[in-house]
This record gives sequence, C-alpha cells and structure tokens, in this order.
Amino acid sequence: MVAAVWIGGELPPAPFWRGQAAYQEILGQTPRILVASFLAYLVGEFANSYVLARLKLVTRGRWLWVRTIGSTIVGEGLDSALFVALAFGGVVPAGVLPGIVLGQWWVKVLYEAAATPLTYVAVAWLKSREHVDTFDYGTDFNPLRL
Repeated sequence: MVAAVWIGGELPPAPFWRGQAAYQEILGQTPRILVASFLAYLVGEFANSYVLARLKLVTRGRWLWVRTIGSTIVGEGLDSALFVALAFGGVVPAGVLPGIVLGQWWVKVLYEAAATPLTYVAVAWLKSREHVDTFDYGTDFNPLRL
C-alpha cells in the first residue's frame, strides 16, 4: 500500500488533475511515517520487554502493575519520542513536537493503567492453565546477536 501511494505521487499526474500538490502534501509523507513507525515500534517494544523482564526479577515476580505500567512508561516513551521525531521533525514547528510526544505517551500509559485489571485476569488464567511462571535469569537481551 505504501509503495502504491509513493508510486502514485511519483508518476506524472493526468493533465486534468489539479490536486497533485494536495496529494503530495497529504500522502507524500506516507513512506516517512511508515519507516518512523517501524523503527519506533522496534525500539519501544524491545525496551518495554527488557524493562518488564528486569522488573520481574527485581520485584521477585510481585507487583505486576508496577512491571506493566513501568515498562510501558519506558517503552512507549521511547516509541513516541522516536516516532514523532522521525515522522514529523522538520515538518511541524519544533516547539510543537514535545507536546505531540507527551500527548501520545500519556494516552498509551493511561490505556495501560486502565487495562491493568484485565492483564491480571489474563495472567492468572494463563498461569493456571500452563503452570509456568518464567523468570529471565541469565537471558541475553542483545537484539543484534544471532
């Protein structure tokens, strides 16, 4: 889909088409937003997983809410900051970017906090079915090691 949008912007418009500038303005950012989203997701999810696993060790498996919300604060903070910087840096005024980052970040953290009771239910159900509670002792978190 992104390739189709990009190709559509690169091809010469039909002679009767007067909306090319609007097309470029609105859809021309699609490849940039895709790359920003992908990179931010990778960084944010890795950070979230890492913090979640480390907090489980530190808390000795207790305080699930601290682990889920704490890891979300870190992971989604990185995700939001990286996405906004890459997707909108140089496009919107620099003074606006921190507000966009904070807005995205807090919506994600508030959502995680609101979903925490459901997380407790899901974790309890899984543990009762699987009889497994994994701790990441000695786990190599290097994402670049093959």
